[in-house]
Amino acid sequence: MNEKLTRREVLKSSIGLVGLSCLGAYEVFASSSLNRFKVGACDWSIKQLAKVDAIEVGQKIGLDGVQISLGTLNNNMHLRQKKIQQQYKDACEKFGMSIGGIAIGEMNNIPYKSDPRAEQWVFDSIDVAEIMGVKVVLLAFFSNGDLKNDPGGTKETIRRLEKVAPKAEDRGITLGIESWLSAEEHMEILDAVNSPNVKVYYDVANSNKMGYNIYDEIRWLGRENICEFHAKENGYLLGKGLIDFQEVRKAIDDIGYDGWVQIEGAVPENTDMFESYLLNNVYLRSVLKD
Repeated sequence: MNEKLTRREVLKSSIGLVGLSCLGAYEVFASSSLNRFKVGACDWSIKQLAKVDAIEVGQKIGLDGVQISLGTLNNNMHLRQKKIQQQYKDACEKFGMSIGGIAIGEMNNIPYKSDPRAEQWVFDSIDVAEIMGVKVVLLAFFSNGDLKNDPGGTKETIRRLEKVAPKAEDRGITLGIESWLSAEEHMEILDAVNSPNVKVYYDVANSNKMGYNIYDEIRWLGRENICEFHAKENGYLLGKGLIDFQEVRKAIDDIGYDGWVQIEGAVPENTDMFESYLLNNVYLRSVLKD
């Protein structure tokens, strides 16, 4: 990565938590102070996909908030309903939590690049994000929605993003692309759409799996092109796998990033999700602490 394109202008964490009660763990985490960052988790990663109960589970883990799903095909993206929105708001008030963002994971099955239903979901998600008081909507491009080596799908995705970007700009909502694409391939989309409200949702494990140098990519994309991060491992606890989160921290410091870092995955095989997330939360906070 030697030239800039047109729009270029978390180590040791196994603190002994297994014996902590949920309340005790929460008190420990709540006392932590992160000046620049908020730590959340994806609702699907804590086994609460599109469920209001994700807020209570997140509180017991000790998170600052939860990245919640717009919904599923079966519930017709139910976060678009006022009663569901209010249920999440009530849960946040009850448990002292925040909505850490909205994600449309169902786009992996119903592709944005080809299905009008997904296009409508993205359009509607901007209204929902505004109502829920969040700034970022994650758009997933995996499985059926994969854009890698799909120039036709990429072209149509650009066309659709160009249509919806003005609404996102008007409402102050950022649409974040998470995909298998490299930094350069993402930038081709961002340059074509040419909107400050369409950015990369950077997942360190996805990029590492594809063989990209995640630390260089983060610096090369810069703060202006990255809206948020997934702190992720596949089959390992954070800090015990393939990603050097201390180097991730250095990279995000270099670009001046602050905001949400969402934990995804990071549950070893045959281990308990909740216990794993207690450990992941403490580890990530130790890396992000100023």
